[in-house]
Amino acid sequence: MPQPEHILEQNLIKQLQDLKYEKVLIRDEDDLLSNLKKQLEKHNKTELSELEFKQVLNKLTKGNIFERAKILRDKVDYAKDNGDTGYLELINQVHWCKNEYQVTNQIKMEGKYKNRYDVTILINGLPLCQIELKRRGLEMKEAFNQTNRYQRHSFQAGKGLFQYIQLFVISNGVNTKYYANNPIKARTFKQTFFWADKENKKITQLSDFAEVFLEPCHLSKMITKYIVLNESQKILMVLRPYQYYAVEAIVERVKNSRKFGYIWHTTGSGKTLTSFKTSQILTNLPEVKKVVFVVDRKDLDYQTIKEFNHFSDGSIDGTNDTKSLVKQFNDDTKIIVTTIQKLNTAIHKDRYRNKMERFRNERMVFIFDECHRSQFGDTHQRIKDYFQDVQMFGFTGTPIFADNAVRNELGKRTTKELFDKCLHKYVITDAIRDGNVLKFAIEYIRTFKKKEEVVDIDVESIDKAEVMEAPQRLEGIVDYIIANHTRKTHNKRFTAIFCVPNVNTLIEYYKLFKAKKLNGDHDLKIGTIFSYQANEEDADATGIVETDPGDMQMAAEDQETYETKHSREHLEDFIKDYNEMFQRNYSTNDFYGYYKDIGKQVKNQQLDILLVVNMFLTGFDSKTLNTIYVDKNLRYHGLIQAYSRTNRILNELKSQGNVVAFRNLKKRTDEAITLFSNKDAIEDIILQPYENYVAKFDAAIKRLLEITPTVDSVNDLPSENEEFEFVTAFRELLRIKNVLSTFTEFTFCDLDINEQTFEDYKSKYLDIRDKVRNDNSKEQVSILDDIDFEVELIHRDEINVVYILTLLAELKDSKPSEQAKKRKQISDLMASETQLRSKKELIERFISENLPLITDRENIPEEFENFWTVEKMKALEDLSINENLDQEKLNKLIANYLFTEKQPLRDEVIDTMKEKPGLRERKKSSERVIDKIKGFIETFINGMG
Repeated sequence: MPQPEHILEQNLIKQLQDLKYEKVLIRDEDDLLSNLKKQLEKHNKTELSELEFKQVLNKLTKGNIFERAKILRDKVDYAKDNGDTGYLELINQVHWCKNEYQVTNQIKMEGKYKNRYDVTILINGLPLCQIELKRRGLEMKEAFNQTNRYQRHSFQAGKGLFQYIQLFVISNGVNTKYYANNPIKARTFKQTFFWADKENKKITQLSDFAEVFLEPCHLSKMITKYIVLNESQKILMVLRPYQYYAVEAIVERVKNSRKFGYIWHTTGSGKTLTSFKTSQILTNLPEVKKVVFVVDRKDLDYQTIKEFNHFSDGSIDGTNDTKSLVKQFNDDTKIIVTTIQKLNTAIHKDRYRNKMERFRNERMVFIFDECHRSQFGDTHQRIKDYFQDVQMFGFTGTPIFADNAVRNELGKRTTKELFDKCLHKYVITDAIRDGNVLKFAIEYIRTFKKKEEVVDIDVESIDKAEVMEAPQRLEGIVDYIIANHTRKTHNKRFTAIFCVPNVNTLIEYYKLFKAKKLNGDHDLKIGTIFSYQANEEDADATGIVETDPGDMQMAAEDQETYETKHSREHLEDFIKDYNEMFQRNYSTNDFYGYYKDIGKQVKNQQLDILLVVNMFLTGFDSKTLNTIYVDKNLRYHGLIQAYSRTNRILNELKSQGNVVAFRNLKKRTDEAITLFSNKDAIEDIILQPYENYVAKFDAAIKRLLEITPTVDSVNDLPSENEEFEFVTAFRELLRIKNVLSTFTEFTFCDLDINEQTFEDYKSKYLDIRDKVRNDNSKEQVSILDDIDFEVELIHRDEINVVYILTLLAELKDSKPSEQAKKRKQISDLMASETQLRSKKELIERFISENLPLITDRENIPEEFENFWTVEKMKALEDLSINENLDQEKLNKLIANYLFTEKQPLRDEVIDTMKEKPGLRERKKSSERVIDKIKGFIETFINGMG
């Protein structure tokens, strides 16, 4: 029999008491407030009168989660009864072990509904860590959803002190994870983490986790040092264990030595957050004068500055030229972001050296980003020789070893030679195992025939440009991409990069895509960017170009070599196409403005495919990019870096990164994976063959049929427990099919279920989801509330209203004996598609009332458009009348929502109301109107194309 939840809870509390937490009985908010007063007095060695505590409480109860996190880290002032100003410390951040630790359980709070919270950890009386437990055998996701429900229902109740929670811990006994507190819209189960030891071995058992993570000193250290307040997004970010160990290792090395070191953390594992937190902590050390974060290419400069400023808005000033860099060295700037080329110019050119001379013997720390590139020439050595008291640390996802080192005039140099010891390692196999990056699905596509047989392209043996750049080969590749891009990107929900060997080939590919688009063969949005000679090097303020011999390390093959004038003219033409597509006004004169904007369009899913040679293959992080097409010789770190553009975690729909190689890179892929992980890692990093997923799907079908042998048997499930089993079983089917659907050879003929039956089961799955979502009649929360229905796995853009109209035309022409059958097919299809379910009632009414009156099938789209417009205006009018809204303002609000894709703010909604609600009703009223606006858009706007 599984261990009951209350036994798990009691065992945890006993363990926390052994760890020196004081157990305290807190039944409700009154007890919580009384205890808070006592603990704040104890921690601050003072006494508070009721009037003084009331002032403190008033200040504590202001703001949202993010604002309260800032209050927590500040001191609270209040007017003492004698007229003096008093200050209270809420948590000791410097000596983080010197706080007051308590544990309680089953606190009852009543907001929208009554809730009881499992285990609460109080630090100085404030609830800063909430632990939610589920009995062994249940999904941890249930506990995650439960914390979300508490946020909606009761965390804001009363004085809202539960908004001070910094960390959540969720566990079912055998698996335990932690995550930072944030508004519900900013939470995702993908951002819940296992703790681990220094060797990246996960600590999953609740008792083991509690022993190391919930130990009072460690917990408060995580809260005070290792939660980052992201000022740009207004969210809390907590470091993962490997990030924690990396920061600790560097800080310890700076405190206790002058030695160098490097961090090997695989691409996509959150290096920028790690390096920012490292820099932030180091700048607080009195012995460190400055921390200089060094990137190696100008195209990464802007991105790094932007990401650093996400964490601390305005804390980093970009160095636009060498003059600005020298100024930053001489002012109060503690963290500097610059390029290795500018740093070299600052110490090398006479006009700057006088101002830099005073820093030669200052204690500073230099952190080199992506230290597998541009650190291997004489520039690195020159910097090292110039600064006498500087410690250098490197971050890389793909270190340079003897096997992948490129020889230059200084020989074949490795990362270890330059940076000494590897202080912490977190390789790609670790990241995939932990769910921090995705696996790769790699397809090698044959692109030409030799004699009578099809052969793979052997990278080593094919070196003739006339073969690899033959027009018919390039056109065949373009046709393949056009035919398969929708499948690979889940109907263009994601974006792609296409990397090619040189600019001349890129130009030909771009022309082919453009010609085929003008011919109506596709509707893909294609963009490109490449650097031409004048922009490849990094110039200082006077325009003098500095060339680093270490640039040879980038990649010995596939360099961007071409005639400058010719390539720039082509790029001008391509930028004109881009300007026309997105209403921009760029040119090569504003190359980096164009660079930033096109990267933004890729991230925002506005550009389908970005054509590149080298740019964007490193240092570009986009969660919405899932595919890379490769017609380029990649190897070792260049290959892993390029592939890793695709495998950032986003949601359930993005199940892997897709690599489509038009060259036989299998041997090189295996070599790279072996070098950067271990010889047995290939199967952990690359998806299994298609046949394996077919077998997994059929096994999942078998389990589903054991629960519900037929579609109709779903109707007979006796209780929510059986519905829960059905939902979880079908959800597993969806996950596997999501992977299967990206394979080129996928067909339902290979499965033990036909497509119609699958769609029918999907309808039942959505019926249960809708029932849970719409049932607001009972206070007792359904167990189905805890299920993540993962409807994004169902969404299919190609099944939309336009598609339904073609079916209506067929229905109109069908024989009376067939019409009932076709109507049922249309109804079933609408029931199985998430975008169409909200439109189902209206479309069925159109079929019943309007379709019989139409004499010519060609008029169906026009008649439907008229019908839809009338219904849309009626719905908008009803919304205005029922909520007493100004219809003109409502129209503008909806138009702005559709344009920006950002939910209206509460004040914007209130502004549309003819009669403004009272302060207490504003939140509830605005949320109700926003929900109705979303419903209107879902019904009348989405899925109409």
